[in-house]
Order: sequence, then C-alpha cells, then structure tokens
Amino acid sequence: MTRETLAITAYAVGDFALALRELRTYRRISGSNEQLPLMVDCERGLGRPTKALELGRSVDRRTLSVPTRVELAIVMSGARLDLGQTAEALTELEIPQLDASTAYSWSPALFDAYAIVLAELGRDEEAAEWGRRADIAAEALAAAGTDEGDETIEIVELEGDGAGDVPGAEHDSSTEAGDGPEGADAR
Repeated sequence: MTRETLAITAYAVGDFALALRELRTYRRISGSNEQLPLMVDCERGLGRPTKALELGRSVDRRTLSVPTRVELAIVMSGARLDLGQTAEALTELEIPQLDASTAYSWSPALFDAYAIVLAELGRDEEAAEWGRRADIAAEALAAAGTDEGDETIEIVELEGDGAGDVPGAEHDSSTEAGDGPEGADAR
C-alpha cells in the first residue's frame, strides 16, 4: 500500500521514473494489474510510447476490472497519438464501454478521449458530438451524486441521445450480468 501511494504521488508530481519503479514493485508484491494504466502512462511520460504499448499488451485485458480496462484504452490511445498513429488511437478507444446511451463514472473521460482523437482525424462534427456526450455524461453523474472518487459505479441513462453502438467495437461478454460495472472491482 505504501509503494502504491508513493507511486501515485510521484506520478502526480511528474516523477514518472520513480512512479514506474514503485508501481512495478507494488505489482510484483501484490500480483495486481489494476495500476497497469498508470504504468503505461508513466512509460509515455518518460518518452517511451512504444514501450508503453508493449506493457499495455502484456496483460489479458479480460482479467482487468472494467474501469481499469477503460483507463488502459485511454492511455493506449494516447501512446498511439504519441507515435502519430491516429487511426490506431481511435481503434484503441472503440471498446464496448464506449456506449453513449449510458454513463458510468469513467464515461466522461472515455467520451472526451474519443472526441480528441476524432478531432485529430479531422472529423470535427463527430468530435463535437462526442465532446457534447462527455459533458452530458458528466452532468448526469454529477446530478446523481456520483463523482470520480466514488467507489460505486452508478448507471445513469443519458437524455434522448439515441446513440449506442460504436462501429468496430466488439461485444465484450465481461460486461454482461454478474461482471458488469456493478460487479466490477472498482478502485
């Protein structure tokens, strides 16, 4: 626990080398991969996006909690952007959790990341729409009393959006009954 706290503090102040070292030790001691997105982002912070991608691919994503999978998709997308691989960055984000009809605690960040990559691709109209969806999700979660620090992931239906499936997103059976965000081991 001390190593994890030190790592998160080091990350927050931009000491990515210390954060990564402590996260590796924490991972080795605990056996947990739940801090993998932070480790991947540390590699990015150290200017090593290729190594970040390798690290992100080193774990079967199905073994991670849903919130961690979403965080990992976002940082993997960022690593792709670092390498100038914009189309691949978009693909990293096209996961089953990219569902504009429902908001979870991680939805605003995911929707916003998707909007940013769409803008990078010059798809400004779609980018604006996903940016709007990020705002709607954040507002709906705030109205429900859910914030990013909550341990509980609450589902809030978005108002008359009509959007849902994302082209290219494959069905993820781990979000079905029993292993969805309600049953996920949220941090």
